[in-house]
Amino acid sequence: MVVIYTRDIMEKFNLELLAGEEGIGRTIVTSDISRPGLEMAGYFTHYPANRVQLLGTTELSFFEMLPADVKLERMRLLCSQDTPAIIISRDLEVPTELLQAANEKHVPVFKTHMTTTKFSSKLTNYLEGRLAPTTAVHGVLVDVYGIGILILGQSGVGKSETALELVKKGHRLVADDCVEIRQESENLIIGSPPPLLEHLLEIRGVGIIDIMTLFGASAVRPYKRVTLVIELETWDPEKMYDRLGLEEEKMKIIDTDLTKMTIPVRPGRNVSVIIEVAAMNYRLKRMGINAAEEFTRRLDEVIASSSDELDD
Repeated sequence: MVVIYTRDIMEKFNLELLAGEEGIGRTIVTSDISRPGLEMAGYFTHYPANRVQLLGTTELSFFEMLPADVKLERMRLLCSQDTPAIIISRDLEVPTELLQAANEKHVPVFKTHMTTTKFSSKLTNYLEGRLAPTTAVHGVLVDVYGIGILILGQSGVGKSETALELVKKGHRLVADDCVEIRQESENLIIGSPPPLLEHLLEIRGVGIIDIMTLFGASAVRPYKRVTLVIELETWDPEKMYDRLGLEEEKMKIIDTDLTKMTIPVRPGRNVSVIIEVAAMNYRLKRMGINAAEEFTRRLDEVIASSSDELDD
């Protein structure tokens, strides 16, 4: 499980620490950011204390209108034991009551020069990326004609060799052996290699090779959206394989259902070419062109025409 500490966002966005230094080790558990306008007015019934609190011109200008005897009380309520950080945007002047309450409760207070909306967007994107659900899959991820293809299969079936052949044809390797996958948003999963295996490919009998060194920087990429899963399996003569492509199999990774194809492997089959065609055919299907459905339609017309002739 990924853990984000308050000090991480301080270093990432070069924030200026103003108070509550003892709290920079607090953890951030959600990507949601709070603009505590109602809290400035005294309504703390549903205060989302576990979110990063972002104060801009609106919140601070309203705070300045409050009576002097309630300002410190409001800031003490704002600085709860669950609050990971309070950030002031636009380099605005920070109320002394906030600094006092933050030092008392050990809640870190930061300042940024960015506007409230811009900083909120950047921080949300950063937190969503870091806090996204993750998993690891044993396989190979390649970019073929812009389609992120996750190649699965038992050890020794030829996943890495197929990836090497695709790279030789001008496609790009993302990860070999282990693919780290994170769910960045609904129906969007991103695959990347572990840092230890980046740019590396293992070929049995040859060993580990560095794809970027051998084929250049254009042969690799650091991450890619996964849109298609292809499973390689040893040809089973007793098994019935899909010959038309009408039935679409699905595979669920984290919370996303991906289109899955099963390709039988045996001597004489050029798997890399089949994967290239599968990628192009997948793109055509997304554009509304489905060869299997068109063949079925033609077949139905021929059958219907033959039936009419027999009736005559």
